Amino acid sequence: MANFITRRHLSRRAVLRGAGVSLALPLLDSMIPAMSATPKPQVRFGAIYFPHGATMARWTPQDDGPDFTFSEILQPLTPYRPHINVITNLGHPLAYGPGGATGNHNRSSATFLSGAKAASGAQPRLGITADQVAAKHLGRDTPLPSLEIMIEDAGLSCGEGLSCAYRNTLSWQNETSPLPMQNNPQVLFEQLFGDGADAAQRAARRSQALSLLDSVTEQIGDLNRTLPAADRERLDRFVTDVHEIERRIQQASERVDGHITLPARPAGIPEDVEEHIKLMYDLLALAWQTEITRISTFMLAKELSNAVYPKSGIRDSFHILSHHSNNENNKARFAVLNRYHVSLFAYFIEKLAKLPDGEGTLLDHSLVLYGSGMSDGNSHNHDPLPIVLAGRAGGALLANRHLRQPEVIPMSNLLLAMLDKLGCPEERFGDSTARLAI
Repeated sequence: MANFITRRHLSRRAVLRGAGVSLALPLLDSMIPAMSATPKPQVRFGAIYFPHGATMARWTPQDDGPDFTFSEILQPLTPYRPHINVITNLGHPLAYGPGGATGNHNRSSATFLSGAKAASGAQPRLGITADQVAAKHLGRDTPLPSLEIMIEDAGLSCGEGLSCAYRNTLSWQNETSPLPMQNNPQVLFEQLFGDGADAAQRAARRSQALSLLDSVTEQIGDLNRTLPAADRERLDRFVTDVHEIERRIQQASERVDGHITLPARPAGIPEDVEEHIKLMYDLLALAWQTEITRISTFMLAKELSNAVYPKSGIRDSFHILSHHSNNENNKARFAVLNRYHVSLFAYFIEKLAKLPDGEGTLLDHSLVLYGSGMSDGNSHNHDPLPIVLAGRAGGALLANRHLRQPEVIPMSNLLLAMLDKLGCPEERFGDSTARLAI
């Protein structure tokens, strides 16, 4: 039996340990009495990026203010209206620069969370991103100060004299330190729930096809016998979620292992891109639920991505379809793809809404930015950007609003205001000119 089980109350940092396993637990009611007062859950922050902009006429709601009508593209978010803000007329002027379309694409993702200009040359230079400002405040007492994930592999050739770092990550610790993003669910799963002190045990467990939870099953049983009914139910749901994610990762690994014609493909990455995205969303939700981290960035696809999403009903590649040549039929088809991506974002929002966290849900205590650093992929412009905020930031943020700015203003004004809502106030951020009233 683990040491903490003999205590009268559970520690908020209670961990189950087994062979190569360090499994943090979600917040349980039994953890609260061990503290001097009922704790207020910490806010989580996530930024989710998609490239190539959107069909803005089908993205932007027609009416403003509260109780607005969701647009065609944003309609999948309708069930979560009490937690949604759409913000219109934001721009990133520093994403413009010399060169052609490739440079504009590279600067789109670089500027998205930094509000800074990407420097040319082999040595990348940008600026700290909003997620890393938040990580300095909210990530000091978590195992991982921040988590950076993506779907595609990092590129090695990016063109126009700009470092690939600008396209391969959203997150920068400082102006010269881009953070690498992880796209392999197997590696991410081990990073979150494996015991980093013993790689040999982890490898042995994988080679024997043992579940991560197998080595802590007895501890879970011991713990369950000490918990009230509500906590047992919550722990059972958590364990079920971990088992299901591990099963899906294992299935992906087995399918990949069977494809000897694709030896370079990393094990654990699903061939189905939708399954890959959902699996990463599920892992992100677990990381937030257990407070392994409170800060994350997620790149759904890189700029200039030619990914295809068969389940969207659109067979064209992402980047090519964004070049609609102002043809209304092409714009409508691109809007279908935009809506499909929003539906996957809604999958994540629904998951957060169902996970209890203190006296509310994980969605109540989160602030999630969803958007792109490009507006119209055909013209490669950087305003007005497609931007959505989800969550209530622990009650600090009102929602159910379409906030249309009277004129285009820097998106950095929003990033500055978001840092306020996260409890990480700054005087300025990036190229901000004022703090956006949200």
